[in-house]
Amino acid sequence: MKHYFDIEKILEQEDCDLAICIVVNTKGSTPRKSGAKMIVCKNGNTHGSIGGGEIEKKVIENAIEVLVKKEAKLFRHDLLHQHNMCCGGTMDIYIEPIMKKKKLYIFGAGHTGTALAKIAIDFDFEIFLIDDRKEYIDKFDNRWSVNKMNLSFDKALEILPFDNDTYVCILTYNHPLDRDILASCIKKTNAYIGMIGSIRKIEMTKKIFLDANICSFDKLNTIDMPIGLNINSETPEEIAISILAKIIQTKNKAKL
Repeated sequence: MKHYFDIEKILEQEDCDLAICIVVNTKGSTPRKSGAKMIVCKNGNTHGSIGGGEIEKKVIENAIEVLVKKEAKLFRHDLLHQHNMCCGGTMDIYIEPIMKKKKLYIFGAGHTGTALAKIAIDFDFEIFLIDDRKEYIDKFDNRWSVNKMNLSFDKALEILPFDNDTYVCILTYNHPLDRDILASCIKKTNAYIGMIGSIRKIEMTKKIFLDANICSFDKLNTIDMPIGLNINSETPEEIAISILAKIIQTKNKAKL
């Protein structure tokens, strides 16, 4: 019996990276034939089966290896000589990693925030556009499949999950709001935080945070502010490109 999986549903349910293991070729006597599939989750859970016993145990190990390296690979298993299985055939099993989407939280649905949401959708982020102004959220054309959240920033920070694949851009209409959001996010697990602002705003923010013991000097220096790569950008669209470029740079450095 072949297995058919709803990958998106499993990704949402398990909330971790997955590897799909597919029997692509067999020879001789084997517990499963070509087309059999199994999902192996990075958290250790599995869905489906490619045969059970020693072969399945080894395939799970192979899948974890693929998830760590983030590279697909074809494995050949000699059931008798490698796994002491008396059926004695061979199985070729292709394993491909399926990485869950990284989350991009954009606080502020003004010109720059909406421009960033539109261009980031092509880079495999799950995007959340957050603003407490209903009219700004409502006017965003959602053909870009962005998660629009019209609620207070405090409430959003309560309910949004943060992890090592979370990227945060703080682009609201109010300096104190930006600082409040930063003060909350800086204490949460994340891959990146950036905040928009002039040099004076950034220096004032650093002084406020240090005087109030919100975080250390070293921690403050991990925040991308002023946000984005310095490309002498002026328009909201140019600023959005500079921000996305910085996020991609940060994301790709994590692979090294």
